[in-house]
Amino acid sequence: MCSSSRCRCQQTGKAPCLPESSNTVWVSACHPGAHVNSRGKKKRRRRSNTVAEMDLRSELLKSIWYGFTALDLEKSGKVSKSQLKVLSHNLCTVLSIPHDPVALEEHFRDDDDGPVSSQGYMPYLNKYILDKVVEGSFNKENVDELCWTLTAKKNYQTDKNSSTVLPEKDAFRLWCLFNFLSEDKYPLVMVPDEVEYLLKKICMAMSIEFNCVELEDFFSQDSVQQSGITVWVFLEMMNSGKITRGIDKSIISMAIEEVYREIVGDVLKEGYLWKKGQLRRNWKERWFTLRPSNLSYYTGEDRKECQGNIALDGNCCVEVLPDRDGKRCMFCLKTLSKTYEMSASDTKQRQEWTTAIQTAIRLHVEGKTSLHKDLKLKRREQREQREKRRQAKEEELQRLRALQEERERKLAELELLKEAQKQAQALLEQDEQRRRQQHEQLQQALEVQLREAEEARVSMQAEMALKEEEAERQRKRIQELEEMQKRLEEALQLEIKARLDEEAFRYAQAGLLAEEEEKMKALMSLQEEQEEYILKTQREKQELKQEMEAKSRALDEAQRQLEEVRANRHRVDQDVVAAQRKLRQASTNVKHWNVQMNRLMRPIGPGEKRPSLGSSFTSFQIPTQRDPGLRLRRRSGSEDQDEESKENVENRAGCDLEKRHSHASNGDMDIP
Repeated sequence: MCSSSRCRCQQTGKAPCLPESSNTVWVSACHPGAHVNSRGKKKRRRRSNTVAEMDLRSELLKSIWYGFTALDLEKSGKVSKSQLKVLSHNLCTVLSIPHDPVALEEHFRDDDDGPVSSQGYMPYLNKYILDKVVEGSFNKENVDELCWTLTAKKNYQTDKNSSTVLPEKDAFRLWCLFNFLSEDKYPLVMVPDEVEYLLKKICMAMSIEFNCVELEDFFSQDSVQQSGITVWVFLEMMNSGKITRGIDKSIISMAIEEVYREIVGDVLKEGYLWKKGQLRRNWKERWFTLRPSNLSYYTGEDRKECQGNIALDGNCCVEVLPDRDGKRCMFCLKTLSKTYEMSASDTKQRQEWTTAIQTAIRLHVEGKTSLHKDLKLKRREQREQREKRRQAKEEELQRLRALQEERERKLAELELLKEAQKQAQALLEQDEQRRRQQHEQLQQALEVQLREAEEARVSMQAEMALKEEEAERQRKRIQELEEMQKRLEEALQLEIKARLDEEAFRYAQAGLLAEEEEKMKALMSLQEEQEEYILKTQREKQELKQEMEAKSRALDEAQRQLEEVRANRHRVDQDVVAAQRKLRQASTNVKHWNVQMNRLMRPIGPGEKRPSLGSSFTSFQIPTQRDPGLRLRRRSGSEDQDEESKENVENRAGCDLEKRHSHASNGDMDIP
């Protein structure tokens, strides 16, 4: 049991700490559910939130583990209390947690004897720091920089004059990447498969081909294959220049930063896109950054000035748009409230962006916060499956060896049996000779008996004749049964052939259904039901006809709905043509009224009359043209009215054009 002066498990309601190794303590801290009551009500109510919190706690503990071990100068698993106080204070600062000096002093009282081990520090770390962490309220990179600063001073010592040594910032990013891809066990190591994956990502970012020939000797070591490599061995390998030989340091830094932002920063894709404004409806080039939860866009690649943030959820969708407004490779992102139109540089970029956004939406729907965390788990499962297959293969080889040994043992026993058989054969020959002598004696006695039997034979011939007749009837019956057996075998062959033909028909039918699946991409739900139906038909022969009839009815219904959609589209096309006709009529009316307005706004000279203005202006006296101020005011007033009329006309035309565009986008068709 843990001492009362250092462990606060009893106060927090957790199980008391056992005298286990420090590595086990760090692993158990990643999964706080091990200390919670067996009922687990809170975990069942908020399972998705708990998974995210556990992932965040696990990532934080990896960095804090380096800081704790860096303070352990004697490598005894214990750190002085003063150093732990400073570490805890700095962690509260970077994690944006209110610092509680009273609890810190109470937990690490001066009357305690000796330094504090990980068992004594973990209760305080869980209760006063990690349990108060709120995701999104702090920058995890600051936590990583704090722990990196502590551990690099002790463990990362390089030759500054070497040309292959990476800069401090690149080493820090590689350290963060190592922590992300490392296994969830302490001390932290990375398996060779993950090392190769990370090196391939870096080489891909540098646009070079990954050559693992020089690293085969390193990966083939038994210690690396069994336990993996540490981060310091990994950084030493990167500083040796085996991977980056002959490449400029700026290119290496850019590649490491790109991989760091992709894996650690959860950036699915970055790049320039043209975006259409929501108010002015003009096109501007923006730098877009896609993460699983949002799509942000900035004025430039430096990402200093954020212009907007689009939240992604299950209600969002991506659609490809036809080229218009002088833009090509267009697509739009639809949310519940807005639709964002964007244009890529080429078709490949548009495909990459739409695929990446759909991946982000899928991750949000599945409740996953990081793509690379999901990929890491999948790679880990694949490694475990490969290990299971390898173990199964080894067990199979051991079983085959055992069978081989058993076979050799049986062969030896067989040789012994053959030798015993030879001895038995010699004994049998001797017995045969004795039997022959006895047989001769018996033969003489039998001749006498044979003569007696001959007499009995005559009396038995009559009986044998009857028996032969009965045997003849039995032979005929046997022939009939043999013919019947042949007919049954022929019928069986026909049945087998019919079943083979049925299987061939089923496979052909499966091919036809697969072709139908490619042509009916718009009916994905029906396709999944048909695939499931095809799989079931191999096991359930009796339900084939009923399910096929149901699917055929569903397909006819889908065809009917498709016809209705085409009819609706035809009606919408007619409505659009009518709207265009009304728009042209309205444009003609606007031009007519502009002419009338210009005619009315024309200044009236001396002696002229304003046409049809009504009787209310008959008594107004028109000043003479000699007044220059009046002429200037009239000219400016007429120009203002002309400008206002033109603006009204342009606004009406713009509104009509926007309506036409909205009808076209909602109807998925081009306005002719």
